[in-house]
Amino acid sequence: MNKIVKGLLFGAIAGVIDVIPMVAQGLSWEANLSAFAMWVVAGFLISTSELRIFPILKGILVAFLIALPVYIIVGAKEPFSLIPMTIMTAILGGILGKVVG
Repeated sequence: MNKIVKGLLFGAIAGVIDVIPMVAQGLSWEANLSAFAMWVVAGFLISTSELRIFPILKGILVAFLIALPVYIIVGAKEPFSLIPMTIMTAILGGILGKVVG
């Protein structure tokens, strides 16, 4: 399978995994769509990145860099929401790095 297609596919899967608890919490569709899109982009960037580090670390690093603007906005209004966001970003980013990177 093409590396970019694999990144987009597994990014979409990570997006669905991330959005399921958000839908259960009743968050807005904008927030859900934003999270899903972030993971699709993360999958693409992880698959095309040429960083020469362990794939799991590459996935975590890319995911956190992409999520940084969202962290700033969310952290200003709901700082306790950063805890589950950080956990999901680390787990899903690491998995994406392992599978795609």
